Amino acid sequence: MKCVVTSLTMNSQMNEKMNPNSKILVVGSNGLVGSAIVRKLKGLGYLNILTPKRNELNLINQIEVRDYFLKNKIDYVFDAAAKVGGINANNTYPGEFIYENIMIQTNLIHEAYLSGVKKFLFLGSVCIYPKFAPVPVKETSLMTDHLEPTNDAYAVAKISGIKMLEAYHKQYGFKSTCLMPCNIYGPNDNFHSENGHVIPSMITKFHRQTDEVVFWGDGSPLREFIHCDDLADAIVFSMNNCLDDATLYNIGSGYNISIADLCKKIAAIVNYSGKIKWNTDMPNGTPNRPLDSSKFYSLGWKPKINLTEGIRDTYNWYCEKTYTQSR
Repeated sequence: MKCVVTSLTMNSQMNEKMNPNSKILVVGSNGLVGSAIVRKLKGLGYLNILTPKRNELNLINQIEVRDYFLKNKIDYVFDAAAKVGGINANNTYPGEFIYENIMIQTNLIHEAYLSGVKKFLFLGSVCIYPKFAPVPVKETSLMTDHLEPTNDAYAVAKISGIKMLEAYHKQYGFKSTCLMPCNIYGPNDNFHSENGHVIPSMITKFHRQTDEVVFWGDGSPLREFIHCDDLADAIVFSMNNCLDDATLYNIGSGYNISIADLCKKIAAIVNYSGKIKWNTDMPNGTPNRPLDSSKFYSLGWKPKINLTEGIRDTYNWYCEKTYTQSR
């Protein structure tokens, strides 16, 4: 009982916003979102950012995570670490997706609480919502119906993270915010042609300039995309401006596009001249999943990067990286 009372008292006094000297941990800093968060924090003048790599901190190992928090006396945590992938990867490796994501977030949340972290920022995904949730999807749709089966393992893992933070706030007063972004894209994504997300996967396939490119489904599903730099801006904004009681916020761009139209857009940017085919024997995934981001927008934040500009920026980065690695 003493531990609980102490933690409640300690956390209740920690309402101040981040300052330039706050000790900030960004996990997943090599990835799509984590690297964007680090760029944003540095651009705003934050000076004390910890970005441990995988060989420096195994997030699945509770002892390593505990020792890291005890050693570094961290003030704020941005949790951008996760095992992620596209529809094929989620459908093929569900055991890895549920185990690794639950272990990572559980270790981080628990050790952050025990070490007195002032606030924890948790990132989820639009896939936490039911497959046929009313659109645009509101935060209140969580756990109201069945999930999309092709990525339900990842979704269940992320839902458990949200519920763990809600429980830790209720019992211990631990401060956190949960953000559910739409589909993310940008530099430092996984550009694997089969296991990557839809935009980087399409970029890779078109860049190869083969005679024919085949995609799953029929291209009809609608998707909403946000550039990682816009998301990073929203994430840092949320650490200082959102409620800290594990409140859930959707973050979207407000623009929806069909997979078929997205395909045409990326093909044009890459200057692909081959044939595009659809394998209708494979699943489409969720048919339509635009987010209602009005709750987050009401705090004063809006996205800035349009989809065409963002894809062009991503493709330029991809070409530069491909050229650099081939030298």
